[in-house]
Amino acid sequence: MRIIIQRAKGANVMIDGKINAEFQGLGYVILLGIEASDTQEDVDWLVRKVAALRVFDDENGVMNRSILDIAGEHEGADGNIIVISQFTLFASYKKGNRPSWLRAASHEISIPLYEAFIQKLSEAIGRPVGHGEFGADMKVSLCNDGPVTIFMDTHNKE
Repeated sequence: MRIIIQRAKGANVMIDGKINAEFQGLGYVILLGIEASDTQEDVDWLVRKVAALRVFDDENGVMNRSILDIAGEHEGADGNIIVISQFTLFASYKKGNRPSWLRAASHEISIPLYEAFIQKLSEAIGRPVGHGEFGADMKVSLCNDGPVTIFMDTHNKE
């Protein structure tokens, strides 16, 4: 699994012109890519890392607070996180100029792991996690704060 975490000051995802999820204030937009070899173990590892990641400023302006630490400070209808499925995180661009998506998992693998990630993350932070719709044409808007953008890959945990 691969994710891109973007620290944001407000975000939303629209599908067919309607807001599917949104939050105001501080939070994360997470782009999640899944490949065929991913398992529940990858979900569990990412959830632990995301919940504990300290990239929000403390009272001294140092990135020392996690999403758990800012709970309740800046909540929206969907808590402080929106998760978007993003198979393009597994684009292969080495041959030619048209990317290949061969490493991206099929729907049969991706959908259950995507849903498990959202559910486990919601349990870990103790509030709902907003999300897009798997396979839908989505419009994601956010105010990237910092900017702080972090890439994680469960096949490169060290």
